[in-house]
Amino acid sequence: MIRYSLICDAGHSFESWFRDSAGFEKQAADGRVSCPFCDSTKIARDVMAPNVAKQRDDSARDLRMKLRELHDKVIAHTEDVGDRFPEEARAMEDGDSERRAIRGHATFEEAKALLEEGIEILPIPELPSDGN
Repeated sequence: MIRYSLICDAGHSFESWFRDSAGFEKQAADGRVSCPFCDSTKIARDVMAPNVAKQRDDSARDLRMKLRELHDKVIAHTEDVGDRFPEEARAMEDGDSERRAIRGHATFEEAKALLEEGIEILPIPELPSDGN
């Protein structure tokens, strides 16, 4: 995964994650990347500075450990509903299903729709391997 700093034609800056450079280029060309402030689909990469953690940096190692612990707790205390996540979240919101802590997968469009419906969700990204 790669995080890009992006800018729209109106000058709004924001960030987004993509599988790789080609993924960003294709999505941007297809108009599938939009500004969260004005919904413009005329998006370009903004100037970025690399953010590389040094292996000898104890604070970066400690932060990685804490993030891994938090990630493991979320996994341990939630039910994985997989691709049914949007449907399960709506069923709980509507009272058709028992409220419980769930996790799963949703497309960007599905997640955006849930938020627009007032259903609170929180993205939990996969953690990079210890070598990254």
